[in-house]
Amino acid sequence: MSVGDSEHVREIEATLQGRPSLRDSDVIESWRRCIDQHKLDPAARQEPYVVTASRLREHRQEAESLVHIARGGLDRLFRQVAGQRYVVLLTDRHGVAVDYFGDRHFEHELQQAGLYLGAHWEEGLSGTSAVGACIQTGKAVTIHQDDHFDLMHTPLSCTAAPIFDTTGALAAVLDISLLRSPRPKTSQRLAMQLVTASVRRVELANLMARSASEWVLRFSLSPELLDVDPEAALTLDGNGRIIGFTHAAARALSAVAGTDWQTPEVLLGQSITRFFNVDINQLPGYMRGRPAEERVLQFVDGSPVFAHAIAPQPTVATQPSARRARGNPLNDLHGGDDAMLNVQRLASRLVESTVPVCIQGESGSGRRSLARAMHDSRTPTQRFRVLSCTGLVPAMIDSGQWLKSIVNEVETGAGGLDGGSLYIEELADLQPLAQDALMRLLVELSDSDGRARMVRAVPRLLCSSRESPAELARDGRFRADLLHRLIGTTLVLPALRQRQDFSWVLQQVLQQRCHTDPPAYRFTRAAQENLAGRSWTGNLQELGNVVDVAIALCPGGMIDVEHLPPSLADGVAATEPAAGKPRDLAQLLDACQWNISRVARVLGVNRSTVHRRMQRAGLQRPD
Repeated sequence: MSVGDSEHVREIEATLQGRPSLRDSDVIESWRRCIDQHKLDPAARQEPYVVTASRLREHRQEAESLVHIARGGLDRLFRQVAGQRYVVLLTDRHGVAVDYFGDRHFEHELQQAGLYLGAHWEEGLSGTSAVGACIQTGKAVTIHQDDHFDLMHTPLSCTAAPIFDTTGALAAVLDISLLRSPRPKTSQRLAMQLVTASVRRVELANLMARSASEWVLRFSLSPELLDVDPEAALTLDGNGRIIGFTHAAARALSAVAGTDWQTPEVLLGQSITRFFNVDINQLPGYMRGRPAEERVLQFVDGSPVFAHAIAPQPTVATQPSARRARGNPLNDLHGGDDAMLNVQRLASRLVESTVPVCIQGESGSGRRSLARAMHDSRTPTQRFRVLSCTGLVPAMIDSGQWLKSIVNEVETGAGGLDGGSLYIEELADLQPLAQDALMRLLVELSDSDGRARMVRAVPRLLCSSRESPAELARDGRFRADLLHRLIGTTLVLPALRQRQDFSWVLQQVLQQRCHTDPPAYRFTRAAQENLAGRSWTGNLQELGNVVDVAIALCPGGMIDVEHLPPSLADGVAATEPAAGKPRDLAQLLDACQWNISRVARVLGVNRSTVHRRMQRAGLQRPD
């Protein structure tokens, strides 16, 4: 160990023993965490920790939307510091570098220093660093040379600032670093100004990208910058309630309300009148029709700012035809998950073909949704007919009742399957006699010898199976010749527990259940983490039931862990998916206005089960 290294180790030990130090408090507290919490050795020289290529893909996929929004700002920031040997890193909320701008001439040195894609700068792995300190404190910070805990990093000078999403949660960290720099820490003041300004712009761009259908209120202390580079912004619903903000706006609102800026979620749902001397109906007066210097808005404490209000943009109607006009329905099935992206690409290529497609996946994984999206992408005006193979009793099979409606539709062509799609659901449940009947129908439909059939177009065949079709045929449970007619290729859907876009899926389900955009309810960070950690054996169907219960049990707009039903996979019997306690069941009954059918739908059980639980809990319908 060199003399300089030994002095650094001794300084860390002395500082943590309480001796006076000139280091910033953020540095000292980080050193203390490195020793006490993370059990790191200040005398060690740890090589940079770099995640595997597959893990890097996962981290990049999770941060994809923000990376896309931030990339222009990162490029602009790098051009500002070009020629000064700075590297620009964007890490995700975990501290993994997911985007990078650096001088190719020094790429090898940057990789060795961990200033490159895939480097993991979380404090527990890499010790004190600008990225790690940002994640821990939520503040912009410079960690300069021997501010770093690990001896491997003491030549570096790093300045980083946190990027927060529109709900105040940490989303990413923007860092600019030097391999070597002048000794004084003050040499990095310009770096701090550049990185904080870039973060402010990234947060604003992210908020604007997500707020086309809401009121946006941007404000600044300077009228000259108001319309081009405002300091802060927030979004409001039609009732004037806050539904999103940049970090600077959250700080300003917290100061006015006297709340802690580190708990910005308490601002969500609050009325604008709690913070400003204005209501939603007065916002048009702050639009660009007036000069910026005349658009003065006062906080309730009397302090003024210049304001710029942006009205909601017209939205496209939500009818299927309007959705199709916006683009491919297959694009609406995922939020960036790798496996789903691959399924979407394959499905898009197969849409215009006549190849029969089997969609394989666990129950509730979205097989019918994918089939419907393929249909809507090709023949949206034609009929999408579902033939369920589940629950067929012998009498239905013998009478042929389950096939008659399909045959009639095909032969008449009146609003039927001409040019449409026939989706055969759950092949594994199709009994042998039913397989024979279906085979006869498919042979008849595909005949091309001109027999008396008034069919102008054979329907596109789609089917689904929770089990491998090859195994069904190999085990003798399914006619091989029928499988060849039903399956030309197979698309495999991932289970919900395997998807990288769970937060996106959760938001989509919540929006569907609330029938509003944005949803009237939101999940706390703790509730989202609780749900993300479940195994979801029932996939999207189970998630929908959980969201229904949470909405029914939540008294306000913020769904917390206490409003979530227990997980079925955590030892809870399938007949008791939710509301197991009498108090919870009573709350759910009240929320559903004692409509037993509605309660049964929310819990995913039948009415008799609800009555049985009520009897066991001693609950009776009020007179």
